[in-house]
Amino acid sequence: MKIAQEFTVARPLSVVWSFFQDIPTVASCLPGAEYLGPRGEGKHAGKVSSKIGPFQASFEGEAEVVYDEAAKSVHVDGKGVDKKGASRGKMVMDCRLLPEGEATKVVVEADVQLSGTIAQFGRTGIIAEIANLLVADFVRNAEAELAVSAVPAAGATAAAEPAAPAPAPAPQRAAAKPIGGFALLLAALKSWFASLLPRRAN
Repeated sequence: MKIAQEFTVARPLSVVWSFFQDIPTVASCLPGAEYLGPRGEGKHAGKVSSKIGPFQASFEGEAEVVYDEAAKSVHVDGKGVDKKGASRGKMVMDCRLLPEGEATKVVVEADVQLSGTIAQFGRTGIIAEIANLLVADFVRNAEAELAVSAVPAAGATAAAEPAAPAPAPAPQRAAAKPIGGFALLLAALKSWFASLLPRRAN
C-alpha cells in the first residue's frame, strides 16, 4: 500500500533538519508512538499503538534510519509485530525536506505492507485516512515542540542583560496521544462513502 504525504512546518530548513535527527523527540510528537531506545548501527526500537473501533493494535519492532545530509532526506526501513492480534507490518519510507521561504516543506513517500487482522483495514482505505490524521497531529506537535526549544535561547540572551525583564514561560506541548474514537469513526465513514461514489456513477 502506497502512502504519499506533503506538509509544511513553519520553521527554517536547518531547524527542521536538526529536529528530524532527534528521534526520541520526533517519536514523542507522533500520536501513539513510543521510543524504546537505540539498537546500534542506525537501528532504533519503538512501539506504535492505534485503536480502530473494537480493533486495537500495538506494534513493537525496530527501524533502521539513514540520513543523507546533502539531500536533506531520511530513509526509514521498519517492521513491527502486534503479538496479541497476530498482525504484522513493514514499512519503507523516504522523507525529503525542501526549503519554502522561511518554512520547510516535507515530502513523505511510504510503502506499507500489512498482514493479519489489520490487513482488512488497509484494503478499505482506512489506513490512508488514519495517516492523514496522524500527519496533521504530528505537524501541530512538532511546531509546538520547536517553539518550546526556541524559547531557552531567547531567555539566555535576556539573562545576559541585568535590566531585561524575565522571559515569559515557555509554551507547553500536550503529550501526543493515540488516535481513536470519533476521529477514526469519521475516517471510516469517509472511506465508506468514497467507495460508494463510483458505484452510483455507473
